[in-house]
Amino acid sequence: MESVEKQAWRMSGIRGLLLALVCLVIPPLGLFLFRALVIVRPNEAVVLTRLGKYSGTVREPGWYAVNPLAYKNRVSLKIRTNDSEYQKVNDMDGNPVEVSAMVVWRVEDTAKAVFDVLDYDDFVGLQTQAALHHTASRFPYDSHGQERLSLSGDPGAVAEALRTELGERLVAAGIVVTDVRLRRIAYAPEVAGNMLRRQQASAVVGARAKIVEGALGMIDSALTHIGQGGRVVLDEDHKARLVSNLLVVLCSEQQVQPVLNTGPATE
Repeated sequence: MESVEKQAWRMSGIRGLLLALVCLVIPPLGLFLFRALVIVRPNEAVVLTRLGKYSGTVREPGWYAVNPLAYKNRVSLKIRTNDSEYQKVNDMDGNPVEVSAMVVWRVEDTAKAVFDVLDYDDFVGLQTQAALHHTASRFPYDSHGQERLSLSGDPGAVAEALRTELGERLVAAGIVVTDVRLRRIAYAPEVAGNMLRRQQASAVVGARAKIVEGALGMIDSALTHIGQGGRVVLDEDHKARLVSNLLVVLCSEQQVQPVLNTGPATE
């Protein structure tokens, strides 16, 4: 939707001062013309309507004189922050998670903000909740080793997706979203314990796989070193025993007691 904001007709401060002097000289006329004087503060806009029609917006700070019949609606142009409440959402895998976001926004088109929505502050809050719910449901909480974006692993990408969707929702109210940050991402309490155990199990499996991989590399290097030069010759049975013993020593979490092999028993 194109911008509908337009600049309002106004007189400068000097002409407004002359108008004020006329109001002092002619009091009855002054009571009417006093309504024409308006002060615009920094980061503020005044939206003017006359006889039910939009007349324009005054954005520049200063003291002006406008149509005395115009109704003045002040709109703040300051940057604002909306901190959404925690809400429970099912992620892409169907797991319940709790998410919340911080949204930084400002009014860009004052005419849309005043005339196209009932209350643009409430509009931002409701649309933030709806966009957050929809965006969080498009991502899993954890990638579980797969090549995909996740809420916990890629919060920046998720926040950018939320900013894009929220910006499309708020353009109807003349509002621009400048920044979005995810504040809370966690499993819902009813599944947090089970998910924590799942993560711990995945971590243990990954660590074990790394340990075994390293141990096999060390054993392969040891066998190669032993076989070099023909100083020690091991048959397949002794190699199997050596590999088994080394795996126990390298992969065991507890201290291993060595067992000395003194050769075959004699009768």
